[in-house]
Amino acid sequence: MTNYAPLPVSFVSGQGAILTDTDGNTYLDALGGIAVCVLGHAHPEVQKAVADQAANIIHTSNLYRIPLQEQLAEKLIQHAGMDNVFFGNSGAEANEAAIKLARLYGHHKNISVPKIVVMTNSFHGRTMATLTATGNDKVKTGFTPLVEGFVHILYNNVEALSGLLQSDPDIVAVMLEPIQGEGGIHIPDDGYLTAVRNYCDEYDCLMMVDEVQTGMCRTGKWFAFQHEAIQPDVMTLAKALANGVPIGACLARGKAASLFQPGSHGSTFGGNPLASRAALAVIDVLEKQHLDKRAAELGQRMLDGFNSGLADTKGVVSIRGKGLMIGIELDKPCTELVSMALDERLLINVTAGKVIRLLPPLILTDAEADTIVTRLSQLLKHFLEQGN
Repeated sequence: MTNYAPLPVSFVSGQGAILTDTDGNTYLDALGGIAVCVLGHAHPEVQKAVADQAANIIHTSNLYRIPLQEQLAEKLIQHAGMDNVFFGNSGAEANEAAIKLARLYGHHKNISVPKIVVMTNSFHGRTMATLTATGNDKVKTGFTPLVEGFVHILYNNVEALSGLLQSDPDIVAVMLEPIQGEGGIHIPDDGYLTAVRNYCDEYDCLMMVDEVQTGMCRTGKWFAFQHEAIQPDVMTLAKALANGVPIGACLARGKAASLFQPGSHGSTFGGNPLASRAALAVIDVLEKQHLDKRAAELGQRMLDGFNSGLADTKGVVSIRGKGLMIGIELDKPCTELVSMALDERLLINVTAGKVIRLLPPLILTDAEADTIVTRLSQLLKHFLEQGN
């Protein structure tokens, strides 16, 4: 099916932050499979974990205990400060689980049509519920009728949230990204997440944080909500969790942790031995190499480089980021930059029409980070000069 419009290149191998195509050309990967390959390509420890596990047992189903899944759950709740985990296979599935938790929470409070507050410019997935939760009308075109029970408000607007919670007693949860990824790398004001947490406490709502793109050390912390001194009630993960092996996770705490009971939700493949072993290997490397701190340092290095290299460049609206999650917003659409960068052997992405999005592996060397900055800065200057 023609869901995608792939670029005219196919990759056959990779090593670290370098990919090699069918013609032997090498590319510097500043996208990391859209924030998935947090340890880059062909990482030896992940490679060994997957091969060893495939030689023993790949799948049994959740009809039986899976020790590796239990070990993974313990690791995640340790780093996130949560109580328990449901495993699926993707970010959309993790967010579906969160939405179902919110619905259960509402019905336990005898609310017949529970509502979830979600944000403009958000992205939570492409299933019917997560599509409805997503704050982008373009991706919803042709898929009505959508799922009821979602109310959209402006992101990073505490007043909008306060007013809505005061006026609507049927709201049971607030679902948001701590940094909006697909929406254009929008970083909220300091204190915004704390204010959301406080309002959720005041109005007895679940605070549900979508860390699918921001999680696993991407922003300089294990999870982006940790940039403020808060704890969500529900948190979702996927993408980088197993460095490319499909897995998703929905973590819960406190009043949200006991909502799922046997029969209320499930997944055939979720958290199977192969995916769990790969995720454990990823966590082990992140811990040993302190890649949360490395992402913070490298991200600041790259932001400084872009601010210097693009200083006074007409057409650059904003350069923003946290850790290795960086966005450069231009004053005009720039999707053609993806192909132009490919010609320069650099993999990037454009989201929200005019924001260059960088999500490189956390194992970048300083030299590779500097090369991305130099190569992209030159490309942007050339692109912007052409348009003036």
